Amino acid sequence: MSLTCLVTGATGYIGGRLVPELLEAGHRVRCLARTPGKLRDHPWAGEVEVVKGDVTDPDSVAAAMEGVDVAYYLVHALGSGRDFERTDREAAEVFGSRARAAGVRRIVYLGGLTPAGVPERELSPHLRSRAEVGRVLLTSGVPTAALRAAVIIGSGSASFEMLRYLTERLPVMVTPRWVGTRIQPIAVRDVLRYLVGCATLPPEVSRAFDIGGPDVLTYRAMMLMYAEVAGLPPRLIVPVPVLTPRLSSHWVGLVTPVPAGIARPLTESLRYEVVCRDHDIARWVPDPAEGMIGVEPALRLALQRIREANVVTRWSSASVPGAPSDPLPTDPDWAGGSLYCDHRTRIVDASPEALWRVIEGIGGDNGWYSFPPAWAVRGWLDRFVGGVGLRRGRRDAAHLRAGDSLDFWRVEEIEPGRLLRLRAEMRLPGLAWLELSAGRDGAGRTVYGQRALFHPRGLAGHAYWWSVSPFHSVVFGGMARNIAAAAREGAAGP
Repeated sequence: MSLTCLVTGATGYIGGRLVPELLEAGHRVRCLARTPGKLRDHPWAGEVEVVKGDVTDPDSVAAAMEGVDVAYYLVHALGSGRDFERTDREAAEVFGSRARAAGVRRIVYLGGLTPAGVPERELSPHLRSRAEVGRVLLTSGVPTAALRAAVIIGSGSASFEMLRYLTERLPVMVTPRWVGTRIQPIAVRDVLRYLVGCATLPPEVSRAFDIGGPDVLTYRAMMLMYAEVAGLPPRLIVPVPVLTPRLSSHWVGLVTPVPAGIARPLTESLRYEVVCRDHDIARWVPDPAEGMIGVEPALRLALQRIREANVVTRWSSASVPGAPSDPLPTDPDWAGGSLYCDHRTRIVDASPEALWRVIEGIGGDNGWYSFPPAWAVRGWLDRFVGGVGLRRGRRDAAHLRAGDSLDFWRVEEIEPGRLLRLRAEMRLPGLAWLELSAGRDGAGRTVYGQRALFHPRGLAGHAYWWSVSPFHSVVFGGMARNIAAAAREGAAGP
């Protein structure tokens, strides 16, 4: 049976993987996105309908719901501020009411697994909010399947990245007490199988389902298992009682690419034993004949994807909450206020194709081609004030697409072979962009173009630009020289 499915959160980790699974199952897909351009370069972009909107905007949700059979709710406001619980609640109320008004047959929601016997008021804000959203949708008047998962294991997931970096970087670990808490992880492939299967549940089924894999183990055991799967020497793990969730989230943020703002809800959730209380969902979405994927094979699959550079989506695929999303003002006479610009060009003794390979490969392990200590310090400062820092890296080592995160930038525009525009997601008193381009001049020579633009916010923004401008010749000038040199030498790295 072919259904029309609305997917929210398609720019995120789960949503970006669910869309092709729904298409493979024969369904029609409509994506609701605040920035539709971020979906443009996905392999399945030409097979779906993309509408602009936000789950907090009743009108855009109502328009997106027209003609929809199944609506997937895969968004949350975590990290958007102290009122994120209220924002989540109100967005869920909008989504449920508009789904009911549009005659949607089913809502499918992916939330968090809550511990048995713990009053909701004592849960972490993250878990409490996820539980509340599930309740709101279940009482919306639309049949709802509220899936509740603990740790999701898959290449690029925040939970997996946290596990991977902690284990790889720390042969000896002084850890929080939560490493001894029992959890029931689930492979991302099984999560997607459940999400797709819930689209065809009978209308009388409206309830929450716990979903988990076949293994129940401690986080410590999972780290030791990862070390074995990755071929690392055995790790020494020493739990201590003094690391609170707040402190341990900063510890995670220090060691891994996952910033403290995302690490904190993950670590807060790990304080509790999160084990499935039932496996009722198998009545309607049966287990595969070969069984569900255990922790060890899930880790092996995730590592294989990383080593093959075949990570479809990452935890950083979704925009960082609170990060600027304003597009670059393209009008030369833009009336939005001051727009500072550092503009440089260089003639390059290489083909535009060789130059483009260097441009598209920038960031991540390849670095930024200029004064690495300055970039490293800027990344550390950003993490110190709660930003994403410089360690998100890249989804793919050689290729970029619109919407990709790239260290503390995000790809706002890419015209293959010609232009790469990055928008800063670091903490700044204003908006910033970096443009890199490849082309030819009138004499047929290859030209590298580079623009750093900054739109200041208030006096602090102007002060920031003028305080860092003396270093531009070193940072941006060095970048232009080294990118030109890398293209000339045909090097893939700095």
